[in-house]
Amino acid sequence: MTIDAAAGAVTVDARGMRCPWPALRLARAMRGAAAATLLADDPQAEREAAALAAEQGWTIAPDGPDRWLIRRA
Repeated sequence: MTIDAAAGAVTVDARGMRCPWPALRLARAMRGAAAATLLADDPQAEREAAALAAEQGWTIAPDGPDRWLIRRA
């Protein structure tokens, strides 16, 4: 996990991990962050991250291949 303190954002690199690990890492990172970029190559990662974002009230948007931007609403 990489932290950009100025922007209050983190990067969660979950490439090579199978679900549910990318979503779990995202949830952990978002505890203290306003935004996160999730990097994950598991085909289920987008669905898992979207479900987590919906549950928490966060917004999620694609930010490139295997990359999503998650923000607190």
